[in-house]
Amino acid sequence: MANLTEDGNYTTTGLGFSCSPGLGTAQKIFISTINLPLSIFAIIGNLLIIITLRKVSCLHPPSKLLLSCLACTDLGVGLISQPLYSVFFMAPEHSRVCFFSSLLFLITGSIFCGVSSSTMTAISVDRLLALSLGLRYKQVVTMRRVKALVGTHWVLYTIIMLVAFQNYSIFQGIVSAIVLLGIMISSFCYTKIYRTLRLSQAQVQSQGHQGQQNEEATPLNKARYKKKVSTALWVQMALLVCYLPLALVSGFASITDHDPPLFNFVSSLSISLTFSNSTINPILYCWRMREMKRAVKHTIRQFCCYPNEET
Repeated sequence: MANLTEDGNYTTTGLGFSCSPGLGTAQKIFISTINLPLSIFAIIGNLLIIITLRKVSCLHPPSKLLLSCLACTDLGVGLISQPLYSVFFMAPEHSRVCFFSSLLFLITGSIFCGVSSSTMTAISVDRLLALSLGLRYKQVVTMRRVKALVGTHWVLYTIIMLVAFQNYSIFQGIVSAIVLLGIMISSFCYTKIYRTLRLSQAQVQSQGHQGQQNEEATPLNKARYKKKVSTALWVQMALLVCYLPLALVSGFASITDHDPPLFNFVSSLSISLTFSNSTINPILYCWRMREMKRAVKHTIRQFCCYPNEET
């Protein structure tokens, strides 16, 4: 897999990556400058979510499991993959440090980001089922099924990662296809959620003209409706911005052997965008929930030795 040449340089055999990012000094510093603060915020945000999820009782246990899995994988990105990515850029090219940081970054980043993206897709499906099934939701979405799904995600992306050691181009093609599939599924789910909530709101407004009680309930329902739709749109926008560039770059790399001059820099930026999703997720998926927000504030007060206050 790795060979040490006579001049002390590390090279790779059989792999589509090397311990040379192919970037200038200014570009390396720029990429590292982006990833280091994102790594810190991802660690802090997801640690808070993992700690406070145990205190939140409003969530259905399978939904809580999905959010916990998402927070754990995003924590792995911030704690392991992003620092390794920065070390890869700042280490001397073709050195021992550069080679092993690139290898470990590829392994951990692929698995953590892959499981994270699949978990986000699962959460979008879970929310659609919760909205569509009504009382049948708890019978269909059970802990046993969600645990099996989460385990399948980890096994699947570990197997996909092993493909990179055999044929890196095929690995990039698989990554592109899976990410695009996840985006399409999530887009369908959130579009369906948006249309369902819009129809429900129209019905509430129509009923509001039939009596004073309904008229008083309409503003509250309308506010809740706008918040749910806003959250769904922000989640979908973040997913597109963070993962679509990586899918397109990986797809391009898998079908061509010729890399344009700026391709390495664009590829590095797309990976950084994907990592940034681990910083955004705690805000979009958890902190917009009222009970989660209160639990996070309470946890922060405990760490800062502030007296407990009602919010």
